[in-house]
Amino acid sequence: MDNPRVVLITGAAGGIGRATVKVFAEAGWKVIGVDRKDFGDAFPEKGLFIKADISDGKQMHAIFENTQSFTSSLDALVNNAALQVSKPILETSVEEWDATIASNLRSAFLGVKLAHPLLKASGHGAIVNISSVHAICTSPGVAAYAASKGGLLALTRAIAIEFAGDNIRANAVLPGAVDTPMLRASMDRDNLSGGTVTDRLENLARKTVNGRVGQPEEIAHAIYFLADGNQSSFMTGNALVVDGGATARLSTE
Repeated sequence: MDNPRVVLITGAAGGIGRATVKVFAEAGWKVIGVDRKDFGDAFPEKGLFIKADISDGKQMHAIFENTQSFTSSLDALVNNAALQVSKPILETSVEEWDATIASNLRSAFLGVKLAHPLLKASGHGAIVNISSVHAICTSPGVAAYAASKGGLLALTRAIAIEFAGDNIRANAVLPGAVDTPMLRASMDRDNLSGGTVTDRLENLARKTVNGRVGQPEEIAHAIYFLADGNQSSFMTGNALVVDGGATARLSTE
């Protein structure tokens, strides 16, 4: 029997992260999950959960030391963990800016460097960076987040080029509005009107072509597609937008 493939997923305890852990585990992969929050008892039995903060360089090194003790190779790395600061540029502090870049962009840069030997050892490694539609079109009040996700998309292209010789692919998923704790926490932005969080979600849903927000499982399946070389072996350096058609519609419509 072939050895199961192994994936490392950051932000594993969040909405998209949990769904992604579930999709990979159900497909027979061994899952290494990383989050600064506890995951709980539902983490896959044959996997490894590491409680750590990916915005801290020292903790990132510790994460991969633990990973190397658990496995001699990685088939996929999913850089999913993220921080969102919902403030206008003039109200965003340098500390908030730096924290966003450290969590969303620097962590991915350091993660791919540390994961490279393990991905190369698999012979067919895949990196999936979770960017955002804010990398290509954005809204008021999320400048730091948008800048970090735009940088992550550019970094994805650079990784694809530089790691191709080691048979490592790199792609990005750009989710639109997905019903996660992060989205619900950002529902106080000025461009979203309505009374309750539910009202604001419904208002946001009406702005998509599909007329609804996405579910974490829908993003998780897109992530799995890009990580699985059986399905996406000829894709690298690409951006896969999963947004219910939100970016297809002109803002002037």
